[in-house]
Amino acid sequence: MKLDVQTLDAKKAGSVTLDDGVFGLEPRKDLLHRMVRYQLAKRQAGTHFVQERGDVTKTTHRIGRQKGGGTARHGNGSVSQFRGGGKAHGPRVRSHAHALPKKVRAAALRHALSAKVASGELIVVEDAKMKAPKTADLRKTLGKLKADNCLIIDGNSVDENLSKAARNIPNLDVLPSQGANVYDILRRHTLVLTKQAVQDLEARLK
Repeated sequence: MKLDVQTLDAKKAGSVTLDDGVFGLEPRKDLLHRMVRYQLAKRQAGTHFVQERGDVTKTTHRIGRQKGGGTARHGNGSVSQFRGGGKAHGPRVRSHAHALPKKVRAAALRHALSAKVASGELIVVEDAKMKAPKTADLRKTLGKLKADNCLIIDGNSVDENLSKAARNIPNLDVLPSQGANVYDILRRHTLVLTKQAVQDLEARLK
């Protein structure tokens, strides 16, 4: 599959041939859903914690008489019925991450890239470098490319001027090729790849 290559000024700069095994698949929503759930679960902190009965320091003496009080028989003040008592079955510190096979993760990334191609939301540029770290210049560039809400993926490293200029622009992410992932690709409307990023992703996913 061939796709036109543009410069950052939205001018033609030749074409590039995309690997159908990476960019030409029929997108599978089930794979994309599984991968997004995997990523979001893995990033959860899991630091939620409440004190349960064993964590609360309260009296352990019998509260009231065993019989004749007219109420339930309680032998400890740390139960959840009493004020200051521990919560029953409360959240504990734990990891929310779950396993997902490596082949499934790689396949999900292929289908995410293919989904962007199928929907016409993929732009390939010659390179992603700026002469100066100016946010206004980058806004104009994105306007020419019609990519106001986008993810820019470069090669092994991201241009420092581009990275600095993108900090103050909402709905814009910049990543190196090794940081490409399904969630960040799908959460932005447009995917902008440099020619080097295309080569890196094809080498990684073939």
